[in-house]
Amino acid sequence: MTATVPPSTGTPETTSTDTRHHKLAIIGSGPAGLTAAIYAARANLEPMVFAGNTPLGQLMITSDVENYPGFPGGIQGPELMQLFRDQAERFGSTLLDKDVTRVDFSQRPHRLWVGDDEYQADAVIVATGASALWLGLESEEQFRGRGVSACATCDGFFFRDREIAVVGGGDTALEEALFLTRFASKVTMLVRREAFRGSKIMQDRALAHPKIEALWNKEVTEVHGEQTVGAVSLRDTKSGEESRLELQGVFVAIGYKPNTELFSGQLDLDERGYCVVDGETGTRIEGVFVAGDVHDHRYRQAVTAAGDGCKAAIDAERWLESVGETERSTATNW
Repeated sequence: MTATVPPSTGTPETTSTDTRHHKLAIIGSGPAGLTAAIYAARANLEPMVFAGNTPLGQLMITSDVENYPGFPGGIQGPELMQLFRDQAERFGSTLLDKDVTRVDFSQRPHRLWVGDDEYQADAVIVATGASALWLGLESEEQFRGRGVSACATCDGFFFRDREIAVVGGGDTALEEALFLTRFASKVTMLVRREAFRGSKIMQDRALAHPKIEALWNKEVTEVHGEQTVGAVSLRDTKSGEESRLELQGVFVAIGYKPNTELFSGQLDLDERGYCVVDGETGTRIEGVFVAGDVHDHRYRQAVTAAGDGCKAAIDAERWLESVGETERSTATNW
C-alpha cells in the first residue's frame, strides 16, 4: 500500500467529516499487518485495519507459495492471503479497503485520515511493506508469476534445471544470481553498465561461478512467451543493437522501495527510506510500532513479516496496558 497524498504534521483541514476512535489501528494488510490483526483481535483490541485500495500485500501477485509453513502441497498467494484475512476478521478485526492518506503522530490519540474522514487510535502498527522495483514493461507485468519474479528465495525452486536471467548489477542481483545457481542450469546476468555495482567479494564470487555469465550494457526491452516466459529481447545500451535471449525465467533484482512516503516527517527513516526500529518493533513515537518489509530490507519473506506482525501486536497490547488504555490480557488471549 502506498501513500497518494503527502503526510501532514499539523492540524487537519476543517473539511474532516468523520471521526472514529480505536484502541489499535494497523496500516497495511500483508502478512505482517494481518498477523498483527489476528493477535490483536485475540487480545480483545478490536483492531481497525486500513487494508489499502489494493489489499493483502505482494503475495496477491504471487502464484505458488511453497515455503510458508503448514502447506506441504503449496498454496496460491492470493488464497493464502484470503485465509489471513478470514482469520483476522473471524476474531473481530475490521478491515477497510482504502488507503490512509495522512497521519499525525504528534499527539495521542494518533490521528489518521482516509481522504476527509478522520480516525483516531491509541496505538498504531505500521505494516505498509515495500514494493519491488520493476522494469516498467507491459510484457513484464503480463508474465509476473509465470516466469517473471522479484524474489529468488521465493521462486528459485521452480526453475530447477532451467536457463534464467537476473536483471541488475548491484549486491541484490549478485546475491540472487548466486542463490539461483542452486537450481538453474545457467544464470545470465543482464547488466546495464560495463561492470557490476556490488561489493568486490560478491562480484568475484559471481564471475568465478561456472553457471553464471554476465552480459554487459544490456537492458531488457520485452518479455516473450506463451503460457510462461520463453525469451527476452535485449538492447545494447551503447550501440543500440537488438538481440534475443532464449530462457525460461527472469528475476528482476534492481531493488525495493519501502512504502513509507506517508510517514516522512513523522517517523525516523534511514537513508533508503525504511522505518528505523527502536528495540524489536518500536519507534521514537510512543505507541507507534512497525512490522514487516517496511523496515526489513534483509529477509523480505512472508513468514518473517508474519513473525514481525506477531511481535508488534504483542508489544502494542503491552504498551496499551502499561499506559492504562487496556486491561492486562491473559496468556490465553494469544
